[in-house]
This record gives sequence, structure tokens and C-alpha cells, in this order.
Amino acid sequence: MPSTDHEGAVIGRTFADSTPAFPEPDRARPGAPNVLYVLYDDLGWADFGCFGSEISTPTVDRLAAEGLRYTNFHVTPLCSPTRASLLTGRNHHATGMGLLPNFALGYPGYRGQLHHTTATIGEMAQAQGYTTLGVGKWHLTPMNQFTGAGPFDQWPLRRGFDRFYGTPDGMTNQWR
Repeated sequence: MPSTDHEGAVIGRTFADSTPAFPEPDRARPGAPNVLYVLYDDLGWADFGCFGSEISTPTVDRLAAEGLRYTNFHVTPLCSPTRASLLTGRNHHATGMGLLPNFALGYPGYRGQLHHTTATIGEMAQAQGYTTLGVGKWHLTPMNQFTGAGPFDQWPLRRGFDRFYGTPDGMTNQWR
């Protein structure tokens, strides 16, 4: 008798008697908007033309004109805490990223890694069927995960991004 307890697949005595079943991939609902999150590191609010700067930023200006502009956002003088807040919507101390991962103190709010109960925008988007891509500097991976053996649970591909093109660290020379 064929086995049918494999999520719709039927496993018979032979290949000819068997029927495979593949799960349907999650898909965003029809008409769901494309979402682009951008973090410009080490720039000030008034460094963009759309906010009155004399510096020419035509691509950013066009994105701002055609999309939503968020003008109230908490940032820190450090890139990793700001990135943690942007990706989670939470205060950087609540995420565990009060400092750069390289200088983690081991105390709550300063562990140098995103808390496992803190979801990123990538994880939330994946739950809604979106395909996600991260590009650029991640700098949210703790130093103890920079080994060939892992663990890799704080890398972009384990924090809600289907694909990632960039560096997991913050100190690299992208021009070499």
C-alpha cells in the first residue's frame, strides 16, 4: 500500500507508482508594492538635494519624489546601531546592538548581535511572501561568527535575506 503521509506525495513500491509533491513557494499578494530600503551610511540629513543640499543627488531625489520620505528617524553616531534600528524598527539597545559588533560588552543592549527574538524587515517581508535582497555593508555579525565553521545565524541569509551581495563586516576595502 502506498504511503501518503509526506505532505501530498505518494510513495509507492516503484518510481512509476509514486507521485512527488512540491510545496508552493510563498508569494507576495498580487499588486503588492515593491519595497526599497536604503541606508546611506555616514551622511547627514541635509546632504541630499531633496532636502535642500547644494550637492547634486538626482537618483536619490527621484526616489524621494516617487516614493515615501521618512523625515523623522532615530539614528546614532555609529553605523551598526543605526542599521539595527532601521532593519528592525526598534531602539538599537532593544535589538542588542548598542555598539559595533567588534566592541560588544556582553551586557543586555550591548551584546553585539541582533537578539534572536528581534525580527528584521527581511524576515517580516519573507513571511508575507516577498523575495528579499540585501546589498552592501551588513556589519551586524558578531565577531565569533567570522569562522569557516559558523555558526551563521547572524549573517544576512539567516536574518531574512534570500540573497546578499556585500560584506558581513564593516571594515573592508570594497575597491580592491
